[in-house]
Amino acid sequence: MSHRPPSALAAVSAALLAMSRHLEMRDVLKTIVTSARELLDAEYAALGVPDDHGGFAQFVVDGITDEQWKAIGPLPRQHGILAAMLHEAKPARLADVRKDPRFGGWPDAHPDMSDFLGLPIQDGDEIIGALYLANKKCPKAEGSCGFTAEDEELLSMLAQHAAIALTNARLYERSRELTIAEERSRLAHELHDAVSQKLFSLRLTAQAAATLVDRDPARAKGELQQVAALAAEAVDELRAAVVELRPAALDEDGLVATLRTQIQVLDRAHSAAVTFESAGVRALPAAQEEALLRVAQEALHNALRHSGAGYVTVTLARRGPAVVLRITDDGSGFDVTAVRRAGRHLGLVSMRHRAGGVGGKLTVESVPGKGTTIEMEVPGG
Repeated sequence: MSHRPPSALAAVSAALLAMSRHLEMRDVLKTIVTSARELLDAEYAALGVPDDHGGFAQFVVDGITDEQWKAIGPLPRQHGILAAMLHEAKPARLADVRKDPRFGGWPDAHPDMSDFLGLPIQDGDEIIGALYLANKKCPKAEGSCGFTAEDEELLSMLAQHAAIALTNARLYERSRELTIAEERSRLAHELHDAVSQKLFSLRLTAQAAATLVDRDPARAKGELQQVAALAAEAVDELRAAVVELRPAALDEDGLVATLRTQIQVLDRAHSAAVTFESAGVRALPAAQEEALLRVAQEALHNALRHSGAGYVTVTLARRGPAVVLRITDDGSGFDVTAVRRAGRHLGLVSMRHRAGGVGGKLTVESVPGKGTTIEMEVPGG
């Protein structure tokens, strides 16, 4: 007799939807393992992603407290039952995992487990992970397995969708790595162009001042004042670039605090007034926060470097079930219909790609001579 709740189809549907909502690998793994445990009504669940060195690149558990997990110790190695799922590519349904000949014991702090269901997660012929469930929550005779053939079939269905979710997460992470590399290259070129020009001008002006010191002190003084101004501009360029290179602050401070800090720096570094307001925004998934930050940085870069704006206003606020980032300036604006030219020059294609990559949308309003407003909306928050 199956002890799965009567709404099994709804539960499967909810689990699959939950998996499809996430892009970050850790979020995907946690969603899969939690969905599997709840769906099959097990006390414990785990999901392991193997590395190439006999261990696990990631190992996520559900049903165990953080204190228990810390007490258990280092991540397990690929041995015993854990290895069987990864190397034999066959499911295992056991009445008592402790009596299986492949069982090699577990650490002292490890919870006691009896009946067991394990299944590999495959992408074609490649095994990219394995699901492990233990201690079915149902009445069962001593030495019998609570997990049924129907449970195994249901977990197999979940594992097939988990393979798609994990593959998508891996592709997303690789895409992010490429994006980061592209951004580093862009920043390097931009930093080289901007700062090199300033330093070259500074050097020539300093040389001119040196030749004028004796024969025309008044002109030399003017040249030295220009040296000071050029040096200040070079520092501003460096400061702005360094701000762009530090998205790690998101992990420690969150989106609102990170935006506020960066905008305060930009306000001090540029002649334009740059302000920030935020209201009612809770923490968002990591991918959404990074996308919002990057779009804000790109839009601020455009407004401060290219538009000649006197003020730039950034707001982050809730709008119904969504969060909206809005960057408005009073700069020179541009013709939005000239998509090809403006898209390349202002990074609009990149910003739209970022917004779409996290389930959001980007809108641009601009008129020549009347400023620009860029708005990014993402669900949640």
